[in-house]
Amino acid sequence: MGQPEIFDNRIYYRKILAIGIPVVFQNFIVIGLNLIDTLMIGKLGEEPLAAIGVANQVYFIFSVSLFGFLSGSAVYTTQYFGAGRRDGVKKMLGISLISAFALASLFVFVTYTFAPEIIALFSRSSEVIGFGTRYLRIACFSYLFCSISMVISYKSRAVQDLNGVTLINFIALCVNAVLNYILIYGKLGAPALGVSGAALATLIARIFEAGSVWTFIQVKKTHWLRGHIKEYFSFDKELFKGVLKMAFPVMITESIWSGSMALIFAAYGLLGTAALATAQIANVVTEMLQSFYFGVGNSTAMIIGEYVGKKELDIAYECGRKALRLTWILNVVLGILLIIIAKPITGFYDFNADTNSLIVKTIIVMAVVMAPKMIAYMYVVGILRAGGDTVYCMKLEFIFTLLLQVPLAFFGVLVLKFSLPGVIALGAINEIIRIFIVTKRFKSRAWLNEVIR
Repeated sequence: MGQPEIFDNRIYYRKILAIGIPVVFQNFIVIGLNLIDTLMIGKLGEEPLAAIGVANQVYFIFSVSLFGFLSGSAVYTTQYFGAGRRDGVKKMLGISLISAFALASLFVFVTYTFAPEIIALFSRSSEVIGFGTRYLRIACFSYLFCSISMVISYKSRAVQDLNGVTLINFIALCVNAVLNYILIYGKLGAPALGVSGAALATLIARIFEAGSVWTFIQVKKTHWLRGHIKEYFSFDKELFKGVLKMAFPVMITESIWSGSMALIFAAYGLLGTAALATAQIANVVTEMLQSFYFGVGNSTAMIIGEYVGKKELDIAYECGRKALRLTWILNVVLGILLIIIAKPITGFYDFNADTNSLIVKTIIVMAVVMAPKMIAYMYVVGILRAGGDTVYCMKLEFIFTLLLQVPLAFFGVLVLKFSLPGVIALGAINEIIRIFIVTKRFKSRAWLNEVIR
């Protein structure tokens, strides 16, 4: 009965739009929070902006590591959903909440205790270290509330019910934007707190968001995540161990990747404060457009997991092929768009001509290297992991990102003496080689595994 769906594009694209559009908006919202901080703090100068960029590397590592765990556990969640088992979905929510809060607590402790030392890893400027430390010691507490929101958000993706959660995410973005304006610049009678105001605004917005999404899933009677505390934590030791076995390699994979990106950001820091500020701006702008890829990748992962749960492996494989074709289309459209907007972006900041020129060149290079980067992303995050091939993906990340891309960045800075755009271009070698490897893995179908019993 499922076979015709392989060839029915309408069914596939309806599912992509139903899951992907809310995911795109969610990513816009998450990146929008960073963009708001970047725009508003950027008005204060290069040092505060560089400090925010460095401080956000900690949140970046935390959120990506948590995303890794949730991606791994989503293999279970989507297959339970495909099999129509609400009890399994609720148990997965409980396991994820416990694990996410534990990870967040660890990050809060380390970040608060060692904030100056963390910032000093990226910049030698005493001003950047001072601004970054003040920001981190407030913003780090938002990780606790962010962990709750992220769990509910990713589980909502897995059960294909995202609209309500996405609306709450958007409202939280608006709250953060308004509080940023008030607390950074000292409006409506509030003191002008600068970077500390940005951190406080983020913390308040995260508290609001976590409380709201939890309330929503309990109020909506038809939501798959609605339940009693006992239902969430009724899982046995064997299920917990099985989930950890599946999710831990993905979390390690994402931790390796995010840690590697932080090391690469540290390499940029060797080029000076202007390079750090430029990298922060270029990353946020590029990530905004990459949200479309994330929408396709996340929705593809959920669809593949659903069909694997239904034991319809041919359809799961065909969904992967369609996702790759979509990615090539996005590469052309979004790459051109990124090049077009590169120069207008500089108008939002009060930087000198040299920094503006560096921003334009960096964004143009990122537009070019985005193509191989996003093809590799779709293979690993959207397809292979969704089929349960998590250990293979972990090995892949360790070899190509930590052992190849990071050394290339420092080689480009310290030996070749490249500017920021040149270092970024050099790092793309990693993605090009990786594509050849994962293409063979995809075609072998060895990544298709049923994990639930």
